[in-house]
Amino acid sequence: MADSSTSGANPGAGQPKAAPRPPNPVFKMMGMPNIRMKLPSRNWMIFFTITGSFAGAVIYDRREKRRSQQKWCELVSHIANEPLGVDQMRRKLTIYLAAPPGDGLRVARDHFKEYVKPILTAAALDYTVVEGRREGEVRASTAETIRKLRRKAGEHSSVVEEPSVESAVLDMRERMGIKDESGPKGDLVIGRHTWKEYVRGLHEGWLGPLDPPSQPIVEKPIVESLEETLKDTAGGDTPSDDGSATTEQKPDEGEKKEEKRSKFAGPAPAYISPAAYSEAHLPSSLPQTFDGSAPIEFPHILGFLNTPIRLYRYLNQRHLAENIGRDVAALVLAAHTRPYQDSSPLTDDSLAEYTQGTAEQQTVLELEEKEWHKSVHKPDEHNPDKEREWLANIVLDQRIASRMQRAILSPEDEARAQRVGAKEEYILGQERPAPVPFWQRMWIKYGYGEDEETLRRKPILPNVEDGDDN
Repeated sequence: MADSSTSGANPGAGQPKAAPRPPNPVFKMMGMPNIRMKLPSRNWMIFFTITGSFAGAVIYDRREKRRSQQKWCELVSHIANEPLGVDQMRRKLTIYLAAPPGDGLRVARDHFKEYVKPILTAAALDYTVVEGRREGEVRASTAETIRKLRRKAGEHSSVVEEPSVESAVLDMRERMGIKDESGPKGDLVIGRHTWKEYVRGLHEGWLGPLDPPSQPIVEKPIVESLEETLKDTAGGDTPSDDGSATTEQKPDEGEKKEEKRSKFAGPAPAYISPAAYSEAHLPSSLPQTFDGSAPIEFPHILGFLNTPIRLYRYLNQRHLAENIGRDVAALVLAAHTRPYQDSSPLTDDSLAEYTQGTAEQQTVLELEEKEWHKSVHKPDEHNPDKEREWLANIVLDQRIASRMQRAILSPEDEARAQRVGAKEEYILGQERPAPVPFWQRMWIKYGYGEDEETLRRKPILPNVEDGDDN
């Protein structure tokens, strides 16, 4: 009975196992083991599908991103081949970038190097970078640059400019007769927060006074002064007969303290408030139109809960490269500009100002403000009455706003960009080289090969060993 129940429960227990399939004779002759082809398991299929899809999306996006950047670089590369006189300096652009709200300056620098710098390098243009680590530094630097131009134009000012390396270089170039290349310059502003400071500095520089405003004298309470005196005395100061404390320190220590204070003192205060724009008079050196400007996108979002948005942007960098490349190429070519659009209901008064955010300068890159970190929107605990330039509305004066120009691509350049992207056209004055096979590009990049252009520029030296024996 036991034997019958056991045999019924396991009918195939007594059957012998099937012999393994013999190895392939070809593999056997090559000394390779028997390779059994089979599908992976369900878990491995899920893993390969997810990782393969993500890797494919990244590879496709980076390829299209490189193609887009190459298109805009080829569109402006003919500028690098234009002849330049020996007594001329290359046309120079001004780059404004600041640390994004809630993050450091390194992120802004990486954004500039990845999306903007390749196009400037392809056109062989010079540029000056104005950086701001904290809120207000770009505004102060922009306004001070304009005030220097006004002083140089002959406007009266009691400020005595200290000699610097930059001024010494400019004086030397002027004595040697070196001039800047003819052509319009331009300003490239990265990010909404930098754009706010740029517009504010533009108004402050042209409408504000040349002399700094007088700072109100703040008297410290007696209790605080006594506490500071006691702290200084405990730190090594020696009180004198009149009750004051004298500190014995080396001259170098005092200079280091002054440098440290100036470093963390923050940007210079504004010379004029937005409410006083209408009362200011225009300087005589104000040009009829400003050089073209180009606001550049700088999407930057922080936070763990925003990971899906950051992942989506990581996989769609090609669209950002396309938009930024178009704006940068328009500023580099400087072939066409237009005034900023204004839909504000203004009166016939030329001194009218508006703050409702209907002008193009006020609405450009406005969506970036919604992604700023929440710490930016908190008031300053130490100084609650301090004006926040990033949070305040952009106030425009019609006399300044009407002179601002935005660089855009002309219809001819837009059509040529499409032809360059479709491989139908190349750099102006040049023919597109023949395509290089993939294996040859890899050999040139990672091996010991050289491309034809490098070989063409390589000097041909005679063989010394084959010389005459005489």
